[in-house]
Amino acid sequence: MSRRQTETLDEKHQRLLEAFVLRARRVEEHSLAADWDALVELTRMSINVRVDRGEVRISYELPPEEVVESAAARIRPILLEQEDCFHMKALSALGYICRAAPQDAAWIRAARAEWRTRVSPSTPDESGYWVMVADTSTGEERDLDAHGLAMAWIYGDVVHHDPERRKEGDTFGLRDRFRAAVPLVAWAMVGTIELLNFVRALNEAGMLELRQEVFDEQVALKSTVWEERAEMYYAPIGAERPSHANSPLPEGWLSLSKASDLSVFRHRITGQPLGGLVVTRAGEPVGQRGDCTASTPFGTPRGGY
Repeated sequence: MSRRQTETLDEKHQRLLEAFVLRARRVEEHSLAADWDALVELTRMSINVRVDRGEVRISYELPPEEVVESAAARIRPILLEQEDCFHMKALSALGYICRAAPQDAAWIRAARAEWRTRVSPSTPDESGYWVMVADTSTGEERDLDAHGLAMAWIYGDVVHHDPERRKEGDTFGLRDRFRAAVPLVAWAMVGTIELLNFVRALNEAGMLELRQEVFDEQVALKSTVWEERAEMYYAPIGAERPSHANSPLPEGWLSLSKASDLSVFRHRITGQPLGGLVVTRAGEPVGQRGDCTASTPFGTPRGGY
């Protein structure tokens, strides 16, 4: 019998809320959320209109596609029903826990209704707008609402290559798909962060008993450049690899030092890396380089790691 089959209802709700907190904090750490007012502004379909010599010009100012794409990747699990961090699962868990607190229960109902309208509208009219196009040479006409266009970008262009989504949205072009996706991604981020803050408040008030680790655990890298204190060992091809992280190194492994001959890692003809490498880290970043610094590329080693 699996753990989920034996867990109590309270344990299930805690598991779902903790999963949501971890993913929501990663969404909160995204660069788009750094400027809250700007993120909220993106949830609205804003256009700039000017008339120049009798010609109407419409312009849009949106974030770079790569930025929105990474935000969509971070938010996606919160949109999926099968994920533990699914937004509606978190709301359902809170609804059960706060059932005796009228004010909190009302906030949860409102949040659930708004999420359904914005993220999963039941009719095209709820999507806000739709686009109609026609081929003047063939007479063919197509139309698609904003939600359909946004989904075509998310699941056809970004996180999947869904042929049905792509077929549905191809006629309208990448710009229309992206333009529709930006408000959806931005609003999903806003709704997620607002719910995260609501969970934080309930937890601090003692209504929830979530583990502190889910609020403290690192969920996103602030910098991708760092240095760690380490010990390094190397061995030639064919050497026995270590069996466990804490097991003694087998025969043939040598400690890397300032005097080590790193030429043993290069093939005498091709110059390609050879051998294996073991790195043991102290888990403590180092502010300055030590006496020995070496950088050697490694392929997939045959003899060790």
